Amino acid sequence: MEIILQPTAEAASRIAARIVARCVRQKPDCVLGLATGSTPLGLYRELIRMHQEEDLDFSGVTTFNLDEYVGLAPECEASYARFMEENLFRHINIPQESTHIPNGRADDIAFACASYENSIRSAGGIDVQVLGVGRDGHIGFNEPTSSLASRTRIKTLTQETREDNARFFDSPKDVPYHAVTMGIQTIMEARKCVLLAFGSAKANAVAKIAEGPIAAMVPGSALQMHQEAFLLADEEAAVGLERKDYYRYVFENKPEWQ
Repeated sequence: MEIILQPTAEAASRIAARIVARCVRQKPDCVLGLATGSTPLGLYRELIRMHQEEDLDFSGVTTFNLDEYVGLAPECEASYARFMEENLFRHINIPQESTHIPNGRADDIAFACASYENSIRSAGGIDVQVLGVGRDGHIGFNEPTSSLASRTRIKTLTQETREDNARFFDSPKDVPYHAVTMGIQTIMEARKCVLLAFGSAKANAVAKIAEGPIAAMVPGSALQMHQEAFLLADEEAAVGLERKDYYRYVFENKPEWQ
C-alpha cells in the first residue's frame, strides 16, 4: 500500500482524480468502482472539472458502485443512486446504461447480489476502485468482523455507521438497518484501489489500516495485501501514523516517470 499524505482533503482529492483520469485516458473503456458519502466529493468535482475543461471523456466508461441501502428507491433523496446522479453522472458524458448500482429493492436480494458479481466479471473486472473508510475501518459497508473473502451481499449496519449516516436523512430513525455492499474480496480483485480518508475522526482507522495487523475487525486493513493500493489522507487523518515522515519522503522523491 502506498501512503500519500497531503496538507488538505482538496489536495489529496486532486491526486486521486489524476489516478482515475489516467486510467480513463489510457483505457477509454475502463471500469470504475465508485463510492458515495462526503469523502469522494472532492474527487468527483475534480473529475467533472477535467471533463468540462480538459475533455476527459467518459463515454466508453462503465461504473459499478460499492453499495446501496436496502429498501430505498433510486429516486429517494438519501439513496446512493440519487447521490451519484447529482454529484457525478449528470455532469459528465457517461451513458446511463453504463452505470450500475446494487439493487436494494430486489425481491430476491441474494440473487441480485450474485448477478451484480456476474456483471462485474462480464465487464472485465474493475480497473480502479474508489473507497472511503468508516471510523471503525470499514470499507463499503463491510462492517468489522466481515469476512475478508466476502462477496457482494446484504449486511446489517452497526449503530455507529447508522449514526454517522443520519445526517443524510430527515431523522436518525429513517436510516436503514441494512445495505447491499460489494464484499472485501470483490474490492480486492480491482486492479487498483484508491482509499480516501479525511479528518481527525478517521485518524484511528487510518493508522490501523496502514500500520496495524490485517484483521477482519478492521476490514480496510485487507488492502495491505493489494498489489496496487493507494491511501490518500489529509494531515488530520494522518496524525496517528508512526511513519508519516517516511511516507512524505517517499512521495517527494518518486522517480519522475511515477
